[in-house]
Amino acid sequence: MLDTADHAAPFRDRADAGKQLAALLQPYAHRPDGLVLGLPRGGVPVAYEVARALHAPLDLCLVRKLGVPDHRELALGAIASGGVRVLNPDVIEGLAISASTIDAIAARELQELQRRDRAYRGDRPPPEIRDRTVILVDDGIATGATMRAAISVITPQRPARLVVATPVAAPPICDELSRLVDEVVCVTMPVRLSAIGYWYEDFSQTTDEEVRQLLAVSPGFTET
Repeated sequence: MLDTADHAAPFRDRADAGKQLAALLQPYAHRPDGLVLGLPRGGVPVAYEVARALHAPLDLCLVRKLGVPDHRELALGAIASGGVRVLNPDVIEGLAISASTIDAIAARELQELQRRDRAYRGDRPPPEIRDRTVILVDDGIATGATMRAAISVITPQRPARLVVATPVAAPPICDELSRLVDEVVCVTMPVRLSAIGYWYEDFSQTTDEEVRQLLAVSPGFTET
């Protein structure tokens, strides 16, 4: 895990963050087994810059955050394909969120996860993971629930090496994730993270069309 100063200048946007992150990932450049997986939607522009700099194929790891009611940016957990559900007990207990509320949120987000799968991938098959060096990329990691869900999807597929890469995350989260994967790479690890968007001058929402466009110009994206 790479250590950085607690107070870094904000990233201009996700592309800038991806370029800074890619500089730390150069040991993984030009690997024949390399694969970069972006977490839609915000992680994809970051992952695109990483994949381009490393000369690696880009694909997706579809994960959906379960946001707290009336505070959607705070994750009470996350879901991923294959029935994976990861919960954040501290958030759930602290806000007294009921099991029925969690189930309702998960059902709604599953529909969105399935919609995104159709919108982004269409008939394309998912990438081959086994024996590859896989780099999971998101635009920031707050509670870690979304990334843990992604890890839960990828790990059983037996990658040769699994790396989590992000522009910004809190040190405790990086420590936690480092016990689940081979390496965690982060540009800046502020002691007080607050909102991920604070570290970006432009943190406007990534659209479905932007995701599709970035995949369309990524030569490694699996073709039909």
